[in-house]
Amino acid sequence: MHSPAYLQQLDDKTALLRRLFSGIPMPEWQVFPSPEQHYRMRAEFRIWHEGDGISYAMFERGQKAGTASLIRLTDFPAASASINRLMPLLLAELSADPLLKNRLYQCEFLSTLSGEMLVSLIYHRKLDDGWKHAALALQKKLGIFIIGRSKGQKLVLAQDFVTETLTVNGETFRYRQTEGGFTQPNAAVCEKMLEWTCDCAQTPNGDLLELYCGNGNFTLPLSRRFRRVLATEVSKTSVQAAQWNISANGADNIRIARLSAEEFTEAFNGSREFRRLQKQQIDLAEYGFSTVFVDPPRAGVDDDTLKLLARFDRIIYISCNPETLRANLDALLQTHTVERAALFDQFPFTGHIESGLLLHKKAV
Repeated sequence: MHSPAYLQQLDDKTALLRRLFSGIPMPEWQVFPSPEQHYRMRAEFRIWHEGDGISYAMFERGQKAGTASLIRLTDFPAASASINRLMPLLLAELSADPLLKNRLYQCEFLSTLSGEMLVSLIYHRKLDDGWKHAALALQKKLGIFIIGRSKGQKLVLAQDFVTETLTVNGETFRYRQTEGGFTQPNAAVCEKMLEWTCDCAQTPNGDLLELYCGNGNFTLPLSRRFRRVLATEVSKTSVQAAQWNISANGADNIRIARLSAEEFTEAFNGSREFRRLQKQQIDLAEYGFSTVFVDPPRAGVDDDTLKLLARFDRIIYISCNPETLRANLDALLQTHTVERAALFDQFPFTGHIESGLLLHKKAV
């Protein structure tokens, strides 16, 4: 059951999408709600020093960080239950040990649905063997993974990742999520996004092109719906995580090309050759793409890539910014119609809206 306040904010978001996309033929928006609490799998806090004590801190939005805007925290209901359980235990241990407390600036948590936890402790001082010894003891005591950071320094005591398991239509997928890498913050809603996307992708044959694949979050379940998948990603860290995820899940029909969307467009159009594709023995002419999946950054899809998308029979577009999605539609609606639309409430009680569209090419 959702509270009236939650349902109202969800209705407001839906109404905003209806207004933004008014004037064009649109299906009714499917709405996928979030848990009201404990939905964020990651969180970060400043560490506020006052006398001999420390506390987790945030600051009033739009205000300069300082005493006047300080919000001291003992818990954070938006974060996962495992983060909330760890927060007081970790703070007590940090407070009791000068080697761990001295000039500690920030604390970052990355958790999973199973409770696996990675904590990054960020300092305004160089970390030495004394810190490492104390942090190793803390890591063992709390059953977590710890990373220490300071300017130009990163100390990984055991590992710098967690392994998340998501369930999509009854099938489980394992994901290595690396510290500092992008991951979907709301795991419960992410599973709904993956199921919706896979439902849109049902097809008896053909290959899938995916742009902006990240660590393979969508790539893995989508690969079950297609003969082959070619996914592109420019971040080396994300590509490495994606390759591990592909291997761990036995997805042998996926290839990753380390190209940006703009570079892939040049390669696909034949206007530029890339040694990276040749080195990986990826021949674009071998693929028979029936669908393209895109999950671009907030700026949306660039003009040349939009022209590329227009050549595909089916487009699945996940967006973290409805304004740029609406602008991109002005180009895509010249060749395609919108068949399905969805709102995913990744960030309850905020103005952020995650949405998805399925577009089919118009009959000639």
